[in-house]
Amino acid sequence: MSDHYVWLVWSLLFLVPWIIVFLAVPRFRSRMWRASLLTTPFGLTEPLFVPEYWNPPSLFDLAQRTGFDIESLIFCFGIGGIAVVLYNLLTGQRMADLSLHQRHSSRHRFHQLALWSPVLIFVPLKFMNWNPIYPGIIAMAGGALATMLCRPDLIRKTWMGGVIFVIYYSVFLISLDLAFPSYIRTYWTLDRLSGVVLAGIPLEEFLFSFAFGMYWSSVYEHIYWKGIRTGSPFPAKL
Repeated sequence: MSDHYVWLVWSLLFLVPWIIVFLAVPRFRSRMWRASLLTTPFGLTEPLFVPEYWNPPSLFDLAQRTGFDIESLIFCFGIGGIAVVLYNLLTGQRMADLSLHQRHSSRHRFHQLALWSPVLIFVPLKFMNWNPIYPGIIAMAGGALATMLCRPDLIRKTWMGGVIFVIYYSVFLISLDLAFPSYIRTYWTLDRLSGVVLAGIPLEEFLFSFAFGMYWSSVYEHIYWKGIRTGSPFPAKL
């Protein structure tokens, strides 16, 4: 396969587990749709990362000509819907609505601030002379920390969500490197990164996936005032 289509095919592969989970677990469908629709616009931030972080050939050469590309939208859609359900899928735990009493806890005075913290952290860091991947990682990690401070009941789901997602994402990264051994070395700007490479993958990719997994694994519960249902992980009703 020509390198020109690798990014497109790779982004489309993220839709495969999305579709499988969506079809196999009906109770996740609404959550997956909402989460994916929230993450898709982040694909429009691709000009921040091309070519500073990487510069892959894209469909119609859009990334090279404009900074934007279709593949980033597909990629963000795919990872967003999966990241919010992986923890529940593996543990069998389900959600429950928070009571009004819980919603009015003093911790929730900072509810909106915690939700917007990744943006509030990223914007000033972007003006520093760093590769944009680092402000992105720090912003998502900061958002995860804010979530745990605001919602202690989501601490386990947050950090476990990071661990689970980095494993999930690593499967795609390692598969990419095995299928196209020179692709990462060619299109990631490794000379502008830390230089640490693990199993052929830049360290920054693992940091990104861990930070994203931490923040996004609990974002649905945080936005929609949901909690982890206590008791049996397999109750009769969601």
